[in-house]
Amino acid sequence: MKNKWLLFGGITITLLILTSFPFFNRLTIVSSLAESKEELIVLSNKVWEVTFSKELDPESVSSASVYVLNDEGEKEKVKISLKNNLKSIEVQPPDEGYNLHSPHYTLVITNHIKTKRGQNLNGSVKTAFKVINTLPAIGSKDELNRFFSKMLKEERTFLLDREVAISEDSSAKSSAESAGTDYSGTNVQVSGIDEADLLKTDGTHIYKISENKVQIIKAVPADKMEMESQLTFSEDFTPFQLFIEDNQLIVMGHSYKDVRKHIRNVPSEKMIAPAYQSTKTIVYNIENKQKPKQIREAEVEGSLLASRLMDGKVYLITSYYPEYWILEKHKNADLRPRYYDTAQSMEEQFVDYNKIKYFPDSHQANYINIAVMNVRANREPLSVSSYLGSGNEFYMSKHNLYLAATHYNEEIADRKMPHPDTSIYKFNLKDGKVEFQTSAEIKGTVLNQFSMDEYKGNFRVVTTKGVAWDGRNPSSNSLYILDKNLKQIGQLEDLAKGERIYSARFMNERIYMVTFKETDPLFVIDGSNPEKPSILGELKIPGFSNYLHPLDENHLIGFGHDTKIAGGKAAGGQPVITTDGIKISLFDVSDTSNPVEKDSEIIGGRGTYSPLNYDHKALLVDKKKNLYGFPISIYQNKKGSQFESTFDFQGALIYKITVENGIELQSKITHQTEETIYEEWENAIERLIYIGDYIYSISPGKINAYHTDAFQKAGELKLN
Repeated sequence: MKNKWLLFGGITITLLILTSFPFFNRLTIVSSLAESKEELIVLSNKVWEVTFSKELDPESVSSASVYVLNDEGEKEKVKISLKNNLKSIEVQPPDEGYNLHSPHYTLVITNHIKTKRGQNLNGSVKTAFKVINTLPAIGSKDELNRFFSKMLKEERTFLLDREVAISEDSSAKSSAESAGTDYSGTNVQVSGIDEADLLKTDGTHIYKISENKVQIIKAVPADKMEMESQLTFSEDFTPFQLFIEDNQLIVMGHSYKDVRKHIRNVPSEKMIAPAYQSTKTIVYNIENKQKPKQIREAEVEGSLLASRLMDGKVYLITSYYPEYWILEKHKNADLRPRYYDTAQSMEEQFVDYNKIKYFPDSHQANYINIAVMNVRANREPLSVSSYLGSGNEFYMSKHNLYLAATHYNEEIADRKMPHPDTSIYKFNLKDGKVEFQTSAEIKGTVLNQFSMDEYKGNFRVVTTKGVAWDGRNPSSNSLYILDKNLKQIGQLEDLAKGERIYSARFMNERIYMVTFKETDPLFVIDGSNPEKPSILGELKIPGFSNYLHPLDENHLIGFGHDTKIAGGKAAGGQPVITTDGIKISLFDVSDTSNPVEKDSEIIGGRGTYSPLNYDHKALLVDKKKNLYGFPISIYQNKKGSQFESTFDFQGALIYKITVENGIELQSKITHQTEETIYEEWENAIERLIYIGDYIYSISPGKINAYHTDAFQKAGELKLN
C-alpha cells in the first residue's frame, strides 16, 4: 500500500533544484512542493502554488512549461497565473474540478521556466497526486501512530534545516436584542448565535464566575439584591465561561486530572499519557435558583478554542496536543482524544479511529475536536468528531462553521524566515451534526473572528501577510471572497503596504477594515459584486481601532488607542510610535467615498487599557437608550517623562452615542476605595449589564446597580 502520509501532513520535502551555477545564481524552487515516488493525496479543489527563489520571466510561464496531466497523459484545463511579485506560479484546478472517477494526476514544471536574466531550472519536476472529495479517516491504531511518528521525524528535520538555512448578516446584536427583551445579552458577532462569557443574565438573576465558583445572584429589584446560591467545584476544575438556555445554566471550564482515576487499567497497561487537560461542561437545572441541580456532565480532551450556542445546541471546539513523543519508548501508545458524557455513560471513551480524520498538507500534530451538546435533549449523546491538523480562529454562521489554521511555507533556499498563510476549513451544520465540506488556502493570516464573515453563501476574509516595519519585505493586506465551495471568486490585494490589520467589520455589502503603522486608515470597501470588490473610500487619522461596532448602517463606533510619534528613530529609520490613551471614534460613512471621523474621545494616557481592546464581549450595548459602556483602567502621562505614567482610575465608563450629538459621557463608575494609589483586583469592574432601567457594575467583590435616569446608585451587594 502506498504511504499516504506523505500527503496529509506527513513529510514535506523542500526541493532545492540545483543548477551548475554558484548558489546565489541558481533558480531554485523554494516552496514546500513534494517530490517523491509516492503519490500525494489532495482534496479535489487543491490549488498548487510553487514559489521560486527569483523573479520569473512571464513569457516562460505558460501551459507549455507548467501543466497537469491526467492518467491518460492528456493536459487538464487548469488556470496558470503568476503571483508574489512574479516569484510564484499558481495552478488552479479546472472549472468543473478534477475527475474523481479518474483521480490520478501529475503536476509538471519543466526546465523551460526561467528568470528574467535567462536562468533556467536545471531539470523538470513532476509531482504525482490523487484527488479525493472528503477528508479520509485514520482507520486504525497503526496508521495513527505512523502519523505521529512521521511528525516526530519531520520536527527533527525542520530544526536541522533551520539551523542550516537561517542564522448571513453579521451586524452586532446581542441575543437579548434579537429577542426584543429588556436586559443585556452578550455582545456577539452574529445575531442569533450566542457566545459564552464569564457573566450572563436572564433578566432577573446574574450568573457570575468568581475564582473557582459560580455565583447566582438575584438582581431584581435592584435595591434588594441577594446571593441565591453558589456552585463550587473540585480543585481540578476551573470554570471559565457560561451559557444560559431556558432554565439551564451551562458551565464550561478547564479540567486537569490524573488518568488513573478515570480508567480501570493503569496507563502503563493501556500505554496512554498519565495525565491530561480537558474542557468540561456541566449543565444545571436552575428552576430553583437556591438549589441548582446538576443534570449532566461532559468532558472533551483539549483546551477550549471556541464555543457557541445556537438553537439549544452548544458547539465546543477544543485543541488537543497529544504527547506523541512517548512513541519513542512506547510504540503501542494510544494517542486518541478522550471524552465522556453522562448522557451516554459514566465511563471515559476514546474517539473511534474511523472518526478521526486529517487535513491535507497539515504540519501540525494536534487534534481539533468539535463536540455538539443538545441541551434541549439532555439524553441525546454528545457528538464528537476529531481532526488532525490545526485551528487558530473560528467563525460560525447559522449554517456553517469555519476554522482558520495558520501554516508556514519554508523558503530556506532564499534564506528567509517562514511566512505564514492560512488554510480555511468549512463544515456544514445540520441537525446537530458537523460535517466537513471543503477547504481552501489563502495568503496571509487572520487576526480574529471579525476578520471572517459569510454573506449570501459566500465566505469573506481579510488577511495580513508579511511583517510591518520590514522594509525589504513589507507587509500588506488583502480581502478574499470565496464561493460556497471555497473557490476564490474575488479579491483585493496589497492594501496598505507596511501596515497590518487591527480590526475589521463586515456589514452586509459593505466591508470595513482598519490598518495601522503611523496613522489609522479606515477602508470602506464595496462587496456588492463579490467578483469585483472595490475600495470606496479611505480615512487616515491618528491612532487605531481594535474593535468596530455598527451604530447604524452609515455609522461605526471604533474602540482602540490614540497614538503619538515619539522622538528618535526605530530600526530602519522609522519613527517611534507609542500608544497613548483609549480612543473612541464615531465614523460617518454615509458618503462612502469620503468617510469622516464625526466625533472622538481620548481617555487617559499611556498605560490606559480596557478588556474591550481584545474582547468584544466586554462592551455593554443598550440599543434602545443608545448607551455603550465598558470597564477601563486609566493612567495619566507623567509630566516631564516620555514613557512613565501614573494610576488614576479603575472602573467603567458609560457613554451615550448618537448620530446627532456624537459621543457623550453619561457616567463614571468605580468600586475602588477612595484615594487608592493602585488598582485593587477585588474591586476591578469586569463587566456591565443592564436589566430594564438599571445598569449593574460587576467586580469580584461586589455588584452595584444604577438607574439610567441620573446614574444614581440604587443598590449594592457585597460578594465576599
